[in-house]
Amino acid sequence: MKFEEYARMTEPELIARCEELKKVRNAVVLGHNYQVESVQLVSDHLGDSLVLARIGAESDADLIVLCGVHFMAESAKILNPEAKVVLPSLSAGCPMADMITAEQLRGFKAQHPGAPVVCYVNTSAAVKAESDVCCTSSNAVRVVESLDADEILFVPDRNLGAYVASQTGKNVVPWDGFCYVHNMFVPEDVVVATAAHPGAPVVVHPECPPNIIDMADFVASTEGMVKLAEEHDSLIVGTEIGLVERLKRDFPGKSFYPLSPFAVCRNMKMIDLPQVVWSLDNEEHVIEVPADVLDGARRSLERMLEC
Repeated sequence: MKFEEYARMTEPELIARCEELKKVRNAVVLGHNYQVESVQLVSDHLGDSLVLARIGAESDADLIVLCGVHFMAESAKILNPEAKVVLPSLSAGCPMADMITAEQLRGFKAQHPGAPVVCYVNTSAAVKAESDVCCTSSNAVRVVESLDADEILFVPDRNLGAYVASQTGKNVVPWDGFCYVHNMFVPEDVVVATAAHPGAPVVVHPECPPNIIDMADFVASTEGMVKLAEEHDSLIVGTEIGLVERLKRDFPGKSFYPLSPFAVCRNMKMIDLPQVVWSLDNEEHVIEVPADVLDGARRSLERMLEC
């Protein structure tokens, strides 16, 4: 079916068609926590980048529909090369991942000879291939601690790099990149949110600026935030608002509040339910990784999964 036909269908019709196509295609839908709620509902697995990487690597599905952004689909293909990996919208990229290229990383390495490179998973396959090990926000501290070096290059997120440095005591030299969603938080957001919801602890993502991290009660990846939600009756959540929708659905009766209602990742929201079903039906858009970067990127990702 053409996309226009799916665009005219109701949500219940789309969900039913999605479940039918999963069986026909032997497909699995992997959804990031920041996806729109209707896409979350049809995802077989929801999670952060580390969770989706692990599940994608272990999946025996013939078709993986990655509902996230481009680097996530690349990672799924790298870790499971036998599967066909598709991304419902090619417009779903990551501005932070675009803030460093493989050529720029080679220049950075030349300025710090011998220093190992830790790349955040929010990078292209080409950058991963130039790095020693990849990490996610869930395991960045463990990855850096595992390296026998005092000086470590960290790309591309300066805020996550600063947080890792504060937790490890190592000389972490960051690239000057950032997530535009997490970097937008300002101290006034914390002041306003805590005044509006007294008693609710504040948890923020380590991609947030250091001054926001200093004001928070907890710092956690999105999966870490899900675990905190199990333990608390209320939380002020300092990350993209898609996670708040998941928490409200997973923990009815508890209260979750966004640190800012404007914390929206436009790139994550580029995938909608009709696109997911169209992608399942037509097995588009297929993600491939160039052969000359595949092995290096896989090595970097596999080291990440070991931590």
